[in-house]
Amino acid sequence: MSAATLAQLDQFDDIIDVRTPSEFLDDHVPGAINRPVLSDEERVRVGTMYKQESSFAAKKTGAALVARNIADHLEVHFSDKPKDWHPLVYCWRGGNRSGSLVHILAKIGWKAEQLDGGYKAYRRAVLEQLETLPANFRYRVICGPTGSAKSGLLQALEQQGAQVLDLEGLAVHRGSILGSVPDQAQPSQKLFESQLWHRLRRFNPERPVFVEAESKKIGNVRAPDTLLAAMWQSECVRIDASPAARLAYLKQEYRHFLEQPELLIGKFDFLVGLHGHERIARWKALALAHDWDTLVPELLAQHYDPAYSRSTHKHYPRLEHGIRLSVDDLAAEMLDEMARRILAP
Repeated sequence: MSAATLAQLDQFDDIIDVRTPSEFLDDHVPGAINRPVLSDEERVRVGTMYKQESSFAAKKTGAALVARNIADHLEVHFSDKPKDWHPLVYCWRGGNRSGSLVHILAKIGWKAEQLDGGYKAYRRAVLEQLETLPANFRYRVICGPTGSAKSGLLQALEQQGAQVLDLEGLAVHRGSILGSVPDQAQPSQKLFESQLWHRLRRFNPERPVFVEAESKKIGNVRAPDTLLAAMWQSECVRIDASPAARLAYLKQEYRHFLEQPELLIGKFDFLVGLHGHERIARWKALALAHDWDTLVPELLAQHYDPAYSRSTHKHYPRLEHGIRLSVDDLAAEMLDEMARRILAP
C-alpha cells in the first residue's frame, strides 16, 4: 500500500477523510470530503467494547461496521468514478480506518493512496509551517477605522488579480464584538489555521499579499503571532472615508441589526465595563427607536475609533508613510477605483 506526503496533496483527484463527522468538523485537510467509515456513535460503541470486553470483540464489530459503511460509499459516492481515479485517503494516524478503504479501492483497480501519518502528521506539519510560512511574503496592510470598507476593498483587489488574505473571511467574523456573521458559525481554531495555511502556501512570494489590519483575536479564533509580526512591519494603505460614507456602509453591512435590533441590544451588555450603564442604556434606547443615524456615529466616536486609533498607531509604524485614500463614497464602483489606484504601477 503506497503512502503519500503532504507535499503531494495537489496531485490527487480527491482527498477523502474517513474520520467521523465530528472529527471532520473540528478540522480537516482543505478540500477534503468526509466519507466516514465509522459514524460518531459507531466509534464510541467500538471504543467502549474495546475497553469493557476485548480488543478481539471490538475488532470484529468494527470490521463489520467499516465494511458496511464502505459498501455504502462505493454504491452512493464512488460508483461513477473513472478507472484512472486517483484519490488520497486519510484517518487519524494513517491506520486501519483509511487503510481499509484504500485496500478495497485498490482491489477494484483505482490508484488509491494513504496519507502517511494521517491527520496527526498533517496537523503537526501545519503548526510547524505556520511558524515560518507567513514571513515568506511582503504584505500591504489595509488600514482604516470601522466602516471604511476594508473588507470590500480586499474583495475589489482580489477581483482585479491581487493576492488577498481575507482573515475575517477565513474566521467568519468581522473582528469586533458586533462582528459575528448571521447564521454562520466560526470555524474551530484548528480549522482556521488549516485554511490559513492552505491560503498562504498558494501565494507567490514575488508578489505582495494584501491583508486587512487585524487584532490577534478575530472573534473566537487567533491569528498566528508570526503572521501578525510580519504584518506590523509592512507597508500600509490607509482609507480615510467621510463620516457619511462610513455610516451608509455600516448600515448596509450590518443590516441584520437594523432588521432585528434585539440582536444588537444583547451584545451591548458586553460593553458595560468600558462605557458604564448609563451610556449602554442610551445606546439600547437608540437601537429600539431605530435611530441609527444617531447611534452609529456615537458608537464610532466613543468606542470603535479610539480603540482602532490606539491599536494601529501602536502596531503599524509605517502607517503614515503609505498610500492614503480619501473618499466620500464607499460604493462598489469607488472600491474598484481604489483598487485600481493601489495596483497602478
